Amino acid sequence: MAGSFLASPLWNWQRDVRGRPLFQIGAILVASGLLHVAIWAVTGGPWEGPVTWRKPILFGISGGLTALSTGWAWAQLPWRRGDRWLAAATAWALLVEVALIDLQAWRGVASHFNRSTPLDSFLYDAMGGLILFVTLVSIDLTVRFFTQRTTLEPDMLLAARAGLVLLVWSCLLGIWISVYGDIRMAAGQSPEVYGAAGVPKFPHGAVIHALQWLPLLAWAARAAGLPQKRRFPLVASATVGTVILGTFALVQTLAGRSRFDTTPLTYALLAGGVVCLSVPIWITAWAWAAKVLAPRHPSQSGA
Repeated sequence: MAGSFLASPLWNWQRDVRGRPLFQIGAILVASGLLHVAIWAVTGGPWEGPVTWRKPILFGISGGLTALSTGWAWAQLPWRRGDRWLAAATAWALLVEVALIDLQAWRGVASHFNRSTPLDSFLYDAMGGLILFVTLVSIDLTVRFFTQRTTLEPDMLLAARAGLVLLVWSCLLGIWISVYGDIRMAAGQSPEVYGAAGVPKFPHGAVIHALQWLPLLAWAARAAGLPQKRRFPLVASATVGTVILGTFALVQTLAGRSRFDTTPLTYALLAGGVVCLSVPIWITAWAWAAKVLAPRHPSQSGA
């Protein structure tokens, strides 16, 4: 099983020099997030709120996973002039953005919607500029995945395309959250609430990691021995489920409702999304278990 993973498209992308800085910085960011978990465990403090260890933790892990998966996606595309520089710039943009969030946490001040001093306002705007750059790069990658040839099998190609589209959607929502929050803050209102109780960051976070879990599902289904004709519907179902969950989060927010203050309509969306996403996971897990527990032929066991 380990050999199939090391030989799979999910792993061998690190040999592509374009993905190398994204791989390296992604690992650093994930380690940073985990380090802040330990710091939070020792120092304590609340999880929610504008000044907590939550942001270094979540942005470190999330930014690291985004860097890793973006590097993987880049390595599946044909070479283009400037790719190596652009990939490195994307990796450093993610690193600096998370570093600024960490800096504000260690200073004991809010990292987002903080314009209390010229320095805080500059750092917040710098974060926004870095994310705008990453968003533009993600859009470029997405377009290339729909217009250029890759060697990916259909199920993995669907996972990559859907993951990139949802990453771009999440980034665009993040930009909207920043602009809307500034407008609310200028009016003396909370920048982190939409309507009565909507949570703008909810739809942003609901789909941002599809570029990790959809390709991982495609790989797991392949490693479990499922044929292509069965893997593609599983990835398609998980894609539909992810889109439905993202729609649920967006509808909840735009209706001014908190995350799970559901109506019959939004409850149906939530249930449908969970089913479409969980069924492929269970089928793949069942196939894995069947493969692992299946009796081996004597020649396979070395007898």
